[in-house]
Amino acid sequence: MSLLILIPIILAIADIAFVFLIFKKITKSEKEEEKILEIAKLIKDGAKAFLFREFKSMALVFVLVAIILGIIQKTFLAPAMFLCGAFISSLTGYIGMMVSTTANAKTAHKAQKSFADSFNIAIWGGEVMGFLVVGLGLLGIIIVWGLFAGFQNAGLLINYAFGASFVALFMRVGGGIFTKSADVGADLVGKTELNIPEDDPRNPAVIADNVGDNVGDIAGMGSDLFESYVSSIAAAMVIGSVISGEKGIFLPLLLAGIGIFASLIGSLFIKISKNLAEASFEKQTAGIRKAMNKGIILANVIMIVGAFLAINFYFNDFRLFWAVFFSVISGYIIGKSTDYFTSENKKPTLDIAKATQTGPSSVILEGLIAGMKSTVIPVIAVGSTIVLAYYFGGLYGIALAGVGILGVLGINLSTDCYGPIADNAAGIAQMSGLSPEARQRTEALDAVGNSTAAAGKGFAIGSAALAALAWLITYAQQGGMSQINMLEPRIIAGLFIGAMLPFLFSALAIKGVSQGALEIVNEVRRQFKEKKGLIDGIEKADHKTCIDLATKRAIREMGFPAVLVIIVPLLIGVIFGKQAVAGTLLGALASGFILAIFMANSGGAWDNAKKHIEAGNFGGKGSDAHRAAVIGDTVGDPFKDTAGPSLNILIKLIGIVALLALPLFI
Repeated sequence: MSLLILIPIILAIADIAFVFLIFKKITKSEKEEEKILEIAKLIKDGAKAFLFREFKSMALVFVLVAIILGIIQKTFLAPAMFLCGAFISSLTGYIGMMVSTTANAKTAHKAQKSFADSFNIAIWGGEVMGFLVVGLGLLGIIIVWGLFAGFQNAGLLINYAFGASFVALFMRVGGGIFTKSADVGADLVGKTELNIPEDDPRNPAVIADNVGDNVGDIAGMGSDLFESYVSSIAAAMVIGSVISGEKGIFLPLLLAGIGIFASLIGSLFIKISKNLAEASFEKQTAGIRKAMNKGIILANVIMIVGAFLAINFYFNDFRLFWAVFFSVISGYIIGKSTDYFTSENKKPTLDIAKATQTGPSSVILEGLIAGMKSTVIPVIAVGSTIVLAYYFGGLYGIALAGVGILGVLGINLSTDCYGPIADNAAGIAQMSGLSPEARQRTEALDAVGNSTAAAGKGFAIGSAALAALAWLITYAQQGGMSQINMLEPRIIAGLFIGAMLPFLFSALAIKGVSQGALEIVNEVRRQFKEKKGLIDGIEKADHKTCIDLATKRAIREMGFPAVLVIIVPLLIGVIFGKQAVAGTLLGALASGFILAIFMANSGGAWDNAKKHIEAGNFGGKGSDAHRAAVIGDTVGDPFKDTAGPSLNILIKLIGIVALLALPLFI
């Protein structure tokens, strides 16, 4: 075993130490007011209750899957690694979410005194999740691989990735259904029927909405990208072991370590001037974006330089560097493209805002148009990366491209998870009656958070496509398939079934949100009808009932989509054979990637068009234009926060399932 394994180990440990220091900074800051603490406790308790119930529902399923893996692979190592992957992914999501529910209250509190300090708490909270994912992800792979395989059989890591994938599926789908059931339900009654503010404490669903931001956009997104991260590394190690032996195994680990170092350095440069406290709203948001872009660009530059040195001196094959280089550039381009199509001051979103003057149907049409157009640049970026990576490095080059695009995941995920924290802080400021100045500052933080969250979704989808492709390559390699005959009828059938799967999966997820939102709407209406003093603020809303309703619906609805991902490749393989499964994987990857980009960007554009109206444009809050924008946003919510992101898991997990079940198809 090469001593170079110590480099990623040391960097992963340094990463976790950095997370610990940030956590101490957040928790040691001054205590918040009683009213803020009361609201924050409701959010934290609701988030904990949801996750514990979700983990309880998952436990039996995971034990059964572990037993099946042991029987198929005839070794206890497979279920052990599967359960380790599931445990570390769950732990990462839980810790990140708990810290975010602490950071949101402190962000709101700090906004009363210092805009810069308020921003610092929010970005630190995001960094806990971002750096925890890469630190525990990389260290977990090395420890589990060394402990169970003695640094020998890299193929066993597929089971570790499967455990992480399975957790991500439940947390992404379940968290997405929860958060959007509450959000849509709260908006439909609060904004369109009663004309009360978004985060008004009189609305019984408003706390459930804030809980959803944490379980869906923090824990769910974290588990999603944790799974992408470990999947890309594990797949590259498996392919590398076949093509280049020990060096092929260690290079992905080395590149992941360099990415952690690059992200850590970049994060130190995400700082804003204290002078922004007195600046206009536009200058405040511009200052935050500039600080974040500076950190991300620096991290990407360090990643590229580090990859060049590592590949040139360790692997002694300069051509592989270009595979990593183009993937890093591709990830940056996808993020910028997403930002353009979803940003509230760019043409696609402004066109949606203008369409509110002619009613909801025009809003929905313009949102669909923006989402469809937004698929062009990501598809070209990923397609070009695949071709160039293969040209310079063959199949191993494509696998390394998956590692490269996720190289600076630490800082990218940090800026993404900053968004829900800032969103919660704005809600807490509203509900606790903070000063107009404090509320304006949290609104500025939230405005940037909407853009970073949208860009993060685009980045996550692009990286998922490359990770899924790496599993497809691994499947073909392990199945002895050097070519796939696309004129073979069984493969064409598999291709069509695979292309259909993301649509059926999305329909099930959106249906779950629709049913959950209906229950929330009925409950909110009931409370306003029965509690006569609620609208005047004399009586208090019952927030816990809405949280409980959303939790039960999410747990109930997430099961069938999960079963679908497991059953379809198994049935195709048993009935039609291993090559038909390859066709299924290709179909799911192609349609799933494009559909996910379309839904995420349509949803983000609808959301920011609504916020553009709420800023006072086209009549502002309470106008007909605002009501039309809210309807567009409620359509977009399950697009961007439930179905779209869940497809990331689908296109990756179906490949892992096919790979693990390959012995059954032969």
